[in-house]
Amino acid sequence: MIRICLDKALDRHHISRYELAKRTGIQYQIIDNYFKNKVRRYDSFILNRICIALNCNINEIIEFVKE
Repeated sequence: MIRICLDKALDRHHISRYELAKRTGIQYQIIDNYFKNKVRRYDSFILNRICIALNCNINEIIEFVKE
């Protein structure tokens, strides 16, 4: 199972979901859905914007979890 670990990334960078929404230009509700892992299909544009805003690699916000 693929899991977005945005909570850990935001903690490491000491920013809130609201601040991430401002930095990326993505609506807060969309950021919140990624944060709460309510997304079924991942948008590469959104993931790219998050990585740029956090200055991180994709492997810092996505993890694979065996069920």
